[in-house]
Formats: sequence, structure tokens, C-alpha cells
Amino acid sequence: MNNGIIFDLDGTLWDSSQNVVKSWNEVLEKRTGNTITTADMQGYMGKTLEKIGELMLPDIPADLRSDIMRECCDNENKYLKVHGGELFPDLERVLSELSEKYKLFIVSNCQGGYIEVFLEYTGFGKYFADFECPGGTGKEKGDNIRIVVERNGLDKAVYIGDTQGDCDSADYAGVPFIHAAYGFGTINREVPKVNSLHEIGETVREFLD
Repeated sequence: MNNGIIFDLDGTLWDSSQNVVKSWNEVLEKRTGNTITTADMQGYMGKTLEKIGELMLPDIPADLRSDIMRECCDNENKYLKVHGGELFPDLERVLSELSEKYKLFIVSNCQGGYIEVFLEYTGFGKYFADFECPGGTGKEKGDNIRIVVERNGLDKAVYIGDTQGDCDSADYAGVPFIHAAYGFGTINREVPKVNSLHEIGETVREFLD
């Protein structure tokens, strides 16, 4: 069987929020005179960049807001290439073990280049077969989950993420969802969950074996 685990990135594999805030504030202070906090950023994680812009800069005209968001994302990729994010405990060991049995993927609501920065900074590209994001397709997460499933000919797949948006996107794609309860968000119904990365192997067996 050609089975796969599709991961969200922020709040599921790593927490880059502190360094993303530093990189964005370099732009925001220059362009708007305002800054954001790590708590703000964690609340934005999992949302599309367009939605984040609307929440963060509601009083700025759409064209200018889009320009500021692009500059934030460009600066973010440059900053994270050097400083990275905080990996959740034992991530590499868990990925190595899972990749021996399943194909691994990433689908995140991020700009183009962000997943590549994660893979380059960590050296974890060897564990992942494919990835996708709105920056690559112009589509939202649910569509991108479907794209990864179809592009890789998966017989079975699960999506692991930490937010309600992740759950809704998995529902849209017709893929079972597992809540990374150690991450940033909560889910509005009972779903399978893992409280640490170490629980993933046992939990996915119900869906993939």
C-alpha cells in the first residue's frame, strides 16, 4: 500500500513564531510604525497570508497591505534561513522512524520558500517525499492536501495539524485528521489526537495499517 502522513508545519513540526515576529517587526515598524507580539503570531498561525493581513492590518488599504505582507514574508524567509525555529522534541527521530514505514509530506498555509527554508535549515528534506503550499499553487490548504494525495498516488493518508483550520481543511480534502494537541490551537469536536510527537506512530496505525 502507498500510504502517507501529511503534516502541517507551524505548531506541528516546529515553532518559528518568535523568529517570525522578529523578522516581521523589522518590516512592520518601518512601514507602519507598529509591531506584533509572539502571542499575536501564534494566533495567526494556520491562516492564509491574506487572512493574516486582514487581521493584522485592518485599516490599511488592500493593495498596500499586500505589499507589506510580501515584504514581511521575504524578510521572514531570509531570517529563518539563518535562525530557524524551535523543533518539537525528538522530531528527527520520530520522522526517521515514520519514514521507514510511510511516505511523509508537508502541506502548510505559507508563502513560497517557507517549507524549503524549514527543510534546508533542519536538513530534514531526506524524510519528506513532497510538499505544497498556497505560495506554490495559489490554492488553500484543503485543495493542497488533495493535490499532494493525488500527485503522489496515495491509497491512504492522514493529516496532522494543530488548529481548527487544519481540521476543516482535512475534512474538505476527505482525509482523516489527527490533532497535534501540543501545538497552538484547539478543535471544536472530538477527534483523534496526539499529545506529543512520540504518539504519532501508534495513532496513525488505526488509519494507515
